[in-house]
Amino acid sequence: MARIKERTDKNGIIKYTAEVRLKGFPPQTATFTRLTDAKKWIQNTESAIREGRHFKTSEAKKHTLADAIDRYERDILPVKFTPKEQLNRKKHLQFWRDEIGFHVMADLTTAVFADCRDTLQKTPSRKGGNLSPDSIRKYFLTIESILKRCVNEWHWIEESPLRDNRLEMPALPRGRVRFLDDDERARLLKACQESNNKQLYLCVILALSTGMRQGELMGLKWPDVDLKRGVIVLHNTKNGDRRRVPLTGLALDLLRQHAKVRRLESQLLFPGKVSPDKPMDLRSPWETTLKRAEITDFHWHDLRHCTASYLAMNGASMVDIAAVLGHRTLDMVKRYAHLSDSHIAGVVESMNNRLFVTNQ
Repeated sequence: MARIKERTDKNGIIKYTAEVRLKGFPPQTATFTRLTDAKKWIQNTESAIREGRHFKTSEAKKHTLADAIDRYERDILPVKFTPKEQLNRKKHLQFWRDEIGFHVMADLTTAVFADCRDTLQKTPSRKGGNLSPDSIRKYFLTIESILKRCVNEWHWIEESPLRDNRLEMPALPRGRVRFLDDDERARLLKACQESNNKQLYLCVILALSTGMRQGELMGLKWPDVDLKRGVIVLHNTKNGDRRRVPLTGLALDLLRQHAKVRRLESQLLFPGKVSPDKPMDLRSPWETTLKRAEITDFHWHDLRHCTASYLAMNGASMVDIAAVLGHRTLDMVKRYAHLSDSHIAGVVESMNNRLFVTNQ
């Protein structure tokens, strides 16, 4: 037997308490702010009890996925991620809350998440068409990080239903690799030096030599820069990890010069003219510079591709490139593998020469 009680709390908010009673099992209750969630919970709870899935662990049946999302949004999101990344992840969290937040943790299965994947594949994108495979994967990266904490830190479930890549994700298209050849790079840097924005040249040199994202670069503060040792520490990166960025050569020399004329009213390396507490906007000078340099089909983020491409062509391994760019896995850097073919060929040749010395 199941029933739903409606009540209004002291703040005037209507809440629905769902109760499930099945013979031979203790009664189960949960409270929701939406009637549809209460009905879904009843349906799923009755099925889970009959199939023997509901009483796996006391914590798994005590908490819903919405509880985990709320805890993550309250305790983890503001600490680990930049404001921009927080906004992106909040969009993901709202989807998971609306779609399956009513599920108790014990009822989460790979099949439940497969249905969500199929829903996301049919979800319209703001740019037209449906969400891209890359966007769908980002939704799942967010929920995977929550489930991981539920297992390892909060002990709400014994294992994640998404562990070991159990769920097949939409195939990603080949990643864009647009990097500047020697002539394009020379034209761009010359145009940057001639720009009305005196910081553009330094910003582009830093981006090319370190592989920092634009948000990471523009959010830099002087306490995070050690000019003596030639190191930048990025505290708030896209994936939430702290990353050390080496500074050397021209980038280090230019930054030392920039430090001598820094604006004392702001800790930012590149404060805006109007508001020194906010980074400068490089959009207009950047677009003007690209036109003057006669460079087409090139975006600021492609400077990051340049860094990875130049590293690959100079013999860096995929592991090295991932470390420089701050990627946790090698998937994102495999697109540069073909650029290191000559280095790989040299390694193979060296190995063969050592192993198979020919008699002459």
